[in-house]
Amino acid sequence: QVQLVESGGGLVQPGGSLRLSCAASGFTLDYYAIGWFRQAPGKEREGVACISSLDTSASYADSVKGRFTISKNMANYTISLQIDSLRTEDTAVYYCEADRVTPDTWSLCSRKQADYDFWGQGTEGTVSS
Repeated sequence: QVQLVESGGGLVQPGGSLRLSCAASGFTLDYYAIGWFRQAPGKEREGVACISSLDTSASYADSVKGRFTISKNMANYTISLQIDSLRTEDTAVYYCEADRVTPDTWSLCSRKQADYDFWGQGTEGTVSS
């Protein structure tokens, strides 16, 4: 059974940090690009970061560049999202998602929701003073 389980959300003050984790199981992580998406109240889900299956490249939304860092640990099958310099507009439910990729795209990743095959239940991050 394929599964992605997010954790690490919480309430943080502006300027603070969060480290979100995504535990993957039931599939071979090597064959998947992983993306972090978020959905704020009343807004569409947006891709904020992704990492390729080969872990050779990452992509970030302009709104988070320099503040968000995605990383992958193959030893324990987890994908992390380090979020620094939090802003109130970062308040959202954050989802970890998996995209089955073909060999010609192992070094790439997408931030488009339509490209992803399954996702977790999400973890909520709230930025407020």
